[in-house]
Amino acid sequence: MTAVDESKLHAFVGQAVTDLGAAISGLMLHLGDRLGLYKALAGAGPITAAELARRTGTAERYVREWLANQAAGGYVVYDPAQATFELPAEQSLVVADETSPVFLGGAFEAVASCYSDHDRLAGAFRTGRGIGWHEHDDRLFSGVERLFAPGYAAHLVQSWLPALDGVADKLRAGASVADVGCGLGAATVIMAQAFEHSSFAGFDLHQPSIEQARRAAEAAGVSHRARFEVAAATDFPGEGYDLVCVFDALHDLGDPVGAARQIHRSLAPDGTLLLVEPNANDGLENNLNPVGRTYYGLSTAICTPGSLAQEVGLGLGAQAGPGVLTALLTEAGFSSVRQVAATPLNIILQVRP
Repeated sequence: MTAVDESKLHAFVGQAVTDLGAAISGLMLHLGDRLGLYKALAGAGPITAAELARRTGTAERYVREWLANQAAGGYVVYDPAQATFELPAEQSLVVADETSPVFLGGAFEAVASCYSDHDRLAGAFRTGRGIGWHEHDDRLFSGVERLFAPGYAAHLVQSWLPALDGVADKLRAGASVADVGCGLGAATVIMAQAFEHSSFAGFDLHQPSIEQARRAAEAAGVSHRARFEVAAATDFPGEGYDLVCVFDALHDLGDPVGAARQIHRSLAPDGTLLLVEPNANDGLENNLNPVGRTYYGLSTAICTPGSLAQEVGLGLGAQAGPGVLTALLTEAGFSSVRQVAATPLNIILQVRP
């Protein structure tokens, strides 16, 4: 029998217990987001459980226990003398302010959807079959949009597009743009709001997402220049695009090389592909960090099963890294791949024919 190092055992038990607390607290975060508890706490100063319950139309006994969990995790500050709880401004940016680029409420919504899909995922492990995007709990769709949309709103028009050679000038003058794998259309709508002389087309295989994207464009007043269609990444319509964008979607595709070839064919000779992918380094050993841990988990539950459910089923995974992405794009016929920006969640690549 292998000898056990007691100090290492106790340290690992502590790590596992910490993860256990994080796991159940993820549910608490999702509840706080869904019930508006964080929004009610934001800017309210010190507040009692009873007052928070009154403001949110919830039961005080549940709220009191929820607040105790939040205080134990450092999300709120507890004053035992006054029996009040306060959400600091820094925490508010992460859990209450949906316009903040560091807002993570959507991430916890997406993770909650994965727990609901547990039985389906266990079956996929046993059979090797994929899980189509449409087969997931509906919170995945809204959660993913709410995870990435604040970053798009903060960076896309302000820094990512200006970092692409000549693209911002084309957009201001009037360009033709395709968003492949557009989901609920958040990035497409953001661009359409910013560039009134350009036209935008969003494509996605998921009919409900396309319908929601159309509603979003209508609500934003840009439906006359932002249209959405159901189409696969490997055969979406149109040609001569000045800009094609793929936001956090290439690794989800069953045939990313085929999709990249179709993008290459659809671009104007001087067109540009803006590729936004999850932040990763080359090599598993270089991604053994909190961001890598999160993305590998999401990739196991969402991205890889989604790819395996499609034709080819490459199963690229959410942590492919820039080296793998560059090789894939080169195989598809692109001649130039350059990283132009990065955030804690994403790397941003300029790709030219």
